[in-house]
Amino acid sequence: MSGEITSASASSRGQAVRRASSVAGAAAAALALWTLAVPVGGIVLDVRLGGDLQPVGAGAVAAAAVGAGLAAWALLAALERFLARPRRAWTIIAVAVLVLSLAGPLGATGTAALVTLAALHLIVGAILIPGLGGSARRP
Repeated sequence: MSGEITSASASSRGQAVRRASSVAGAAAAALALWTLAVPVGGIVLDVRLGGDLQPVGAGAVAAAAVGAGLAAWALLAALERFLARPRRAWTIIAVAVLVLSLAGPLGATGTAALVTLAALHLIVGAILIPGLGGSARRP
């Protein structure tokens, strides 16, 4: 009996490590891309929000990636409690949210900023979707 408990807790720890690594990896990749585009590439990364120009800095990029990752993790955990096939449902929702999030870069002030912001969204999604989805409980 204790062997089952030990295996279950080790599995939970491994799952948590994979999920945390996915969130951290998404943030790190987004920051790397931002660094290449903005300080190195010289792209002015501004978005228009309510008529005002807002610069998109490293803090905003990291916060958005971590926030998206934690929200995705929470949704996956909730779906695992209530659905027989949480991975499938979560993946469908995650892809839909990624597609909808691509409307955000439309507030960019130029083509380079638009492409960079869209790439930031896509890189975070490209890491979170397989990373978190792959950790989902199997039916």
